[in-house]
This record gives sequence, C-alpha cells and structure tokens, in this order.
Amino acid sequence: MENDEALSPSLRGRRALVTGSVAGLGYAVAHRLAAAGADVILHGIEPDHVARAAVDRLARESGARILLSRADLNDVGQIEAMMAQAEKDLGGIDILVNNAVVRHFAPVDALRTEQWNEALAVNLSAAFHTVRLSLPGMRARGWGRIVNMSSVYGAGATPDRIAYITTKTALIGMTRAIAIEAARTGVTCNALMPGTVPTPPIVERIAGLAAEQGISQEAAAANYLRARQPTGRFVAMDSVAAMVLLLCSPAGADITGAMLPVDGGWTAA
Repeated sequence: MENDEALSPSLRGRRALVTGSVAGLGYAVAHRLAAAGADVILHGIEPDHVARAAVDRLARESGARILLSRADLNDVGQIEAMMAQAEKDLGGIDILVNNAVVRHFAPVDALRTEQWNEALAVNLSAAFHTVRLSLPGMRARGWGRIVNMSSVYGAGATPDRIAYITTKTALIGMTRAIAIEAARTGVTCNALMPGTVPTPPIVERIAGLAAEQGISQEAAAANYLRARQPTGRFVAMDSVAAMVLLLCSPAGADITGAMLPVDGGWTAA
C-alpha cells in the first residue's frame, strides 16, 4: 500500500506555489501537483490573457483550485505581497517550487549590469525570499517540500552564461543550507538539475541557430543535443515534474539536501 501511495501520492489538502509556471517546465510541474490534488498558485508575468488561459486550462483539467500571481520577482515587496496573499487565500504554502528564471547570453565583459542584477534577483534572491516567508508555516505544520530548480550548469560551465551559471550554482548551496536547518522539522529541500528541456526559450534558441546555420530546426536540435545529452533527445518536462511529485510522496521523506540530475546522462558524461 505504501509503495502504491509513493507512486501515485495524493496531495489533497496541500497548497503549492510554483514560480515561473504559466508555461513551459513550471506549468508541467504545476500540472502534476494539481493532478495529484494540490491547490496551486501559478505565477508568471506573461500577458494577462496568456496567464488567465493557463489558470483556466489547469483548473479545468485537474479539478483543483488554481490561483494566479503576477508578482515581479525583481521586487521584494511584490514577493512579500504574493506570499501574504497565499497565506490569506490558501492558508499557507506546503509545496514551494522555485522555478522562475531569466537567461542572458553574453561574455563576462559584455553582460550589462542590469542583466546581472536581474539574474541575481529572479534566479536566486527570489528563491531565498519565498523560502524565508514560507518556511515558518511549514515548520509549524510539520510538513513541507521545497524544490529549487537548478540546472546541469550548477555542476559545470559553458561560455557566455555567467549570470545563469552563477545563480544556478548558488541555488545548490542555498538548498544544502536550508535542508540542514530544516532537517528535523518535517521539511525537505532539494535541488533538481535538468538538462536541456524543450522550454520556449530553448526552442527559440535552436530556431535561431537553425537560421544562422541555414539548416532545419530538426537538424539544429540534433546538433545541439548531441553535444550535451548522451540520450540525444530532450529531457521531457514531465520527467522533471514527476521527480517533483516523487519528492512530495512518502518515498521523498528522507531525500533532503540532494542535487538530483534529470539530464539524459549529461553530468555522467
């Protein structure tokens, strides 16, 4: 029976916040949590009609209560307001997935100061503030799951991604620190390290490479993945979402402070 519950856990009565979840990987994670019964706050700054459509779609497909936050994660005041609204509307957050991210591609000496500051704010500081504001309630209830979305670039580097690599590496240190502080409270904190996932920014980047090289998008994608993932294919967004669900299941109770690759063998190679 316990094994069945671990494979298909019920999250009914749990409240989840997934940042950066109106589309892409964050939406896939939110969909998994809602399908398991959790009430979910979607978050994103996409155009209003796009965000509202995502809320309506997820509510219709899951039957769960789905709310929306439009907080700008560059602004600590807006993060605090988002968390206060979660407390008011849902009674707190039990599952926190820090997924929001910005990417800037430039060499160290060409990255603009405002791009560096934005990456620090959205990719790193926002995760600190959401944990800071949700952890007391998790401790009080004796249960909580925090998942910080790092990257394979938290364990390695490549040119022209200084802000992304720095923040994704720092998220791993933050994860370890939180996990140790919360180890005896019923709260776990882990970092996932996805490889190349077909999110809209990645698909757009591959389309740009195809145009530059005068080849098809399929050929550009094959070249892009061949240099990274031994499987030669994208990591499925639902595979990452399934790992989040596992961490929220009884099987995840003793997994904390871990850096978990979901990367098609990238880090092994």
